[in-house]
Amino acid sequence: MNGSDRVQLDPADAYPEVAAVRERLVAGDWAGVRGVVDGLPPAGRTMVIRQGGFADAERVLREVLDRDPDDGAAAAMLGFRLIDIGWAIRSDARAQYVSSQQFSEFHDWLRQAEAVLIDGAARNPGDPAIWAARLVSARGLEVGPAETRRRFDKVTALDPHNLTAQFQMLQQLCPKWGGTWETLHPWSREQMLAAPPGAVQGVLVAEAHIEHWADLPAGTRTAYLHGGPVRTELREAAERSVLHPDFGRDHGWVEAASTFAFVFSLIGDRRSAAPLFALLGDRATEYPWTYLGGDVAEQVRNHRRRALAGASR
Repeated sequence: MNGSDRVQLDPADAYPEVAAVRERLVAGDWAGVRGVVDGLPPAGRTMVIRQGGFADAERVLREVLDRDPDDGAAAAMLGFRLIDIGWAIRSDARAQYVSSQQFSEFHDWLRQAEAVLIDGAARNPGDPAIWAARLVSARGLEVGPAETRRRFDKVTALDPHNLTAQFQMLQQLCPKWGGTWETLHPWSREQMLAAPPGAVQGVLVAEAHIEHWADLPAGTRTAYLHGGPVRTELREAAERSVLHPDFGRDHGWVEAASTFAFVFSLIGDRRSAAPLFALLGDRATEYPWTYLGGDVAEQVRNHRRRALAGASR
């Protein structure tokens, strides 16, 4: 496969800090991990803590917390890791397709994560990464909208534009988790407008419409995305974020560019998708491309090829 056909889906390929954290975790160098994450802004720190764990990290992180129970970064990373183990057992299937045994094991792992995160939050109440992790466990344990909102408000009081927390709150506001579209769409736009022009938060508007599209009956999805108001909102969000001259390489930029490349590809707007694929190079994210089924890399590759070919004419 030549370079132009490559698709890199691992966040470690997009963000060097994620790769550095993983390398130091493998080596058991926790001081090195802290040296990386402690130098990042809160939103970037949260995202790297979220993405820096790996399958065998649980043992290392428990050892770190045994030595220093006050280590907030270790608590957040271990909490995320335990949640990921549980979610892998549950799967991303709708509730009616998840067995009672899967749910039992899923909730057991999430309760373990909650125990770690509750203690971590008590010791480090000003750590947004811990509160962001507690948003994921809140959704899985179905603690209710009031408690979930309390946790989100904790994050935003500490870091108003924490994309990891915003992604989690967006999912909570979807009907599949008890929310409504009437709440979600205005919320996502408010989050975008509250951030500076060129910030990644425009992706929240795109993701809300993608979730709405995915929830519709198959025969109505295309019409939804092609509707005038939706296309207008997507264009506004793109121009305020990924297509804005101030759009940079803050943590979350790959997620934003990949999501907009996806949605513009869905509506056949190759002119808008092309610069995003060009910006990404060989990078992409699994979500939301997983919604198309099949091999994610192949889906990205095919849509990228079409968009870039159309742009070169």
